[in-house]
Parts: sequence; structure tokens; C-alpha cells
Amino acid sequence: MPFRSLLRQRSKLSGVNRSHFSSVTIERAVLTFFRHLTVNMKRFLIAAVLVLASSAWGQEINSVLKPPKGSDVALVVFEDLQCPQCRRAAPLVQQAVRNYKIPVVRHDFPLPMHNWSYDGAVMAHYFDSKSRQLGSDFRDYIFQHQLEINPSNLRQFAERFATEHKTDLPFVYDPQGKFAAEVNSDRDMGNRIGIHQTPTIYVVSSKGQPYTEVSDLGSLFKTIDAVKNR
Repeated sequence: MPFRSLLRQRSKLSGVNRSHFSSVTIERAVLTFFRHLTVNMKRFLIAAVLVLASSAWGQEINSVLKPPKGSDVALVVFEDLQCPQCRRAAPLVQQAVRNYKIPVVRHDFPLPMHNWSYDGAVMAHYFDSKSRQLGSDFRDYIFQHQLEINPSNLRQFAERFATEHKTDLPFVYDPQGKFAAEVNSDRDMGNRIGIHQTPTIYVVSSKGQPYTEVSDLGSLFKTIDAVKNR
């Protein structure tokens, strides 16, 4: 048998790093085992792995794309503070929140080609720590001034926002990296559920089909109506 043969070989070898040999042995054993499987058994194992992966993905996306407790319908938005289309979407999202009296859950998804959106998202999470409304107001403020902002003056706009809202922005606002970790968590979660562009907007519901992606900004209100009327 392949496994027994490999174990006998292991007992004969000496002067080899044990941890290295162990990892090599396991890898060879697995490959040998897989080679001895029939075609149908290989197909079954691959299918089982795919089913498990799909199930895990489904569980995560359902845990993310759902309304907050106490709400039947909500919006879930993945956005980048430097994204022009996100700037255009923000007023429509806020109008939908007011018109339909539904909550919005905002996730930061800074894109790698943008040179200040990540820092802006970290600042937004700092303001979130004061209150969720303050963090949301900061994001909308940044969108309003997006065309004026660059990496050199981002902090000036954040300080101006803090002053206007009678709060402070410390010189070091994320000393332990907590807010950066939250941004990373948002972005990683978006990657895991397949987000690849911003804004990505979902209308989520606690009834029927759990989530519907908004295909374009012009259909936002129509999509909300369709979900609410199910």
C-alpha cells in the first residue's frame, strides 16, 4: 500500500530535518492516494469540495446582505470615497432612505488605483466610532467635496468637517490601527462575496428573495418598489 511504503521509507532515513520530511511525506502520500482513485471517485471529491465552498459562500453573503434587526427592507452599499460614480450615487441613496424610510448599511471598499480613498475610509471609521450618523455624514461630506480633495488636503477637509460638527479629529486618530483593520475587514468581506466595482448597491429584504443588486442608478427606486411589493 502507498501509505505503508512511505512510512517504511521514513523509518530508514536519517539526518533529514524532521519537520521538512514530515511535510514532504504528507504531500507525497496525498498525491499518491489521489492518483490511485478512480475517475468517478475523483469527480465525487471535487464536486464535494465545490459544494462545501458554495455553501460557505452562500452563508457569508446571506449574513452580509440582510436588513438590520427590526427592518424589513434596507440598502447595502459598497463604496469608494474617491469613486466618481459613488459620488453621483450618494445623493440618490440618501433620497431613497428619506423617501422610503429605510436604513442604509455602508461598507467601505477602497479601490487600489485611488490614492486617498483608503485614508478617507479610515477617517470615516473614526467618525463612526463617535456615532454611525456622524460617520455617514462624513462620507457624504467627502463626496460633496470629492473633486477638490487630494492626498495633501484630505486631512484639512476632515478637520473642517469635525469643526462644523463640533467634534475633534486627533493628530493621530488611529493609534492602534483599529479603524484601518475595520476598513480592511470591509474590503476583504467584499472580495469574498464577489464585489469588484463601486458602487455596488443591493436592496435587501427579510422576506422572499433576500437581496437584489441594483443594476444601474436609474433603477434604484424601481428596484426598491419591486422588493417592497413582493
